[in-house]
Amino acid sequence: MDTSTEPDTPGCPVTQFGKLREQAPVVETPEFGVGPAHLVTRYEDVHAMLADPRFRCDASSIAGAANGLPALFEQLGMPDDLAYLGHGLLTRDGSEHARLRRLVSRAFTVRRVGALRPRVEALTEGLLDDAADAARTGEADGRPVDLVAALAYPLPITVICELVGVPEDRRARWRELGRSLTAPDPERLPEAARAVVAQVTELIEERRTDPADDLVTALVGVHDDDGDRLTEREMLTMVFDLVTAGFETTAHLISKAALALLTRPDQLAALRADPGLWPRAVHELVRTCSPVPIGLPRYPIADVEIGGVAVAEGSTVMAALLSANFDPRAYDAPEDLDVRRHAGRGDGHLGFGHGAHYCLGAALARQEIEVALRVVFERFPDLRLADADAAAEPSQLGFHRLPELIVRLS
Repeated sequence: MDTSTEPDTPGCPVTQFGKLREQAPVVETPEFGVGPAHLVTRYEDVHAMLADPRFRCDASSIAGAANGLPALFEQLGMPDDLAYLGHGLLTRDGSEHARLRRLVSRAFTVRRVGALRPRVEALTEGLLDDAADAARTGEADGRPVDLVAALAYPLPITVICELVGVPEDRRARWRELGRSLTAPDPERLPEAARAVVAQVTELIEERRTDPADDLVTALVGVHDDDGDRLTEREMLTMVFDLVTAGFETTAHLISKAALALLTRPDQLAALRADPGLWPRAVHELVRTCSPVPIGLPRYPIADVEIGGVAVAEGSTVMAALLSANFDPRAYDAPEDLDVRRHAGRGDGHLGFGHGAHYCLGAALARQEIEVALRVVFERFPDLRLADADAAAEPSQLGFHRLPELIVRLS
């Protein structure tokens, strides 16, 4: 079966970004916030730019740079009194960024993530128990199940709640608020954002007097050798970022990766024949199904050259992560999903970024994706799309989110 993305598919994001990539290594994009931006399209150039300290994330540190994030916040409906939430780990540079990441990473250790794996497996099994119960009806092949609602969304938000330390009786409210923040409505977002801040503030205060084995307790107590600690706003922003980004992207990847495998039976068969391929397959699925097509804007501190193209100091520059991840200069047959593909150095893709701002939660995301997909496909060997016609052709790769994924479990 042909596992490639059909090159002429209308609206296919891989095709659209590919045209930009082959047009030039750097292309002008429409206005972003307050002005046009340069979009870096090719893997080698994106990889180099993300690791280049001359490109900063904080526009306010460069004279003449036009910061588009405030305009984006305003467009989304974020209130002015919560503007500090946009000045977190991803928008800091140099020693300021290194300090914050150093403090936070001590609480976000490999040990802590690894210790979560049995719990992630148990949560996955429990969610699939519920899905199987819901599917049991008088129908010969069972009632269809929405895998997005049954697994892809509840798993990562529950994991985040447990990692952060949200008490059981508040988790339903956190799930509700998390969904409100990741599908923002300008009229409702201020209320939801303030509610999340209030919940986080309450949890921080509780952990100061009643410590527990969770991330908020670790953040409250973390400090470096000089006694430096996270400020109240830094803790608030970090937990806020986890709620908004730490589950939405993972939920997307679980659902989109499941669809990719369901419509590429040869790749799914390879994983079932050799479960040892799952870690490699997760990297390949992140490369091809990442929900983040473009990174946050960066601003050069001097005139620079990218791919032979001159870019002026203070210009807005964005990394086309999706375009880079499908660059034929970096990958053989990049539009094929190949679970046997050797990643090479590091991740071998840019789905989690690169350089100093590499995704802090990448290890947790990979673990959740692997566990969720491995368990669901092992537990339900006859899992298939409810729409037989949809299963007949490979699904589009790229970043489009799935509002639902209707499947039959048996």
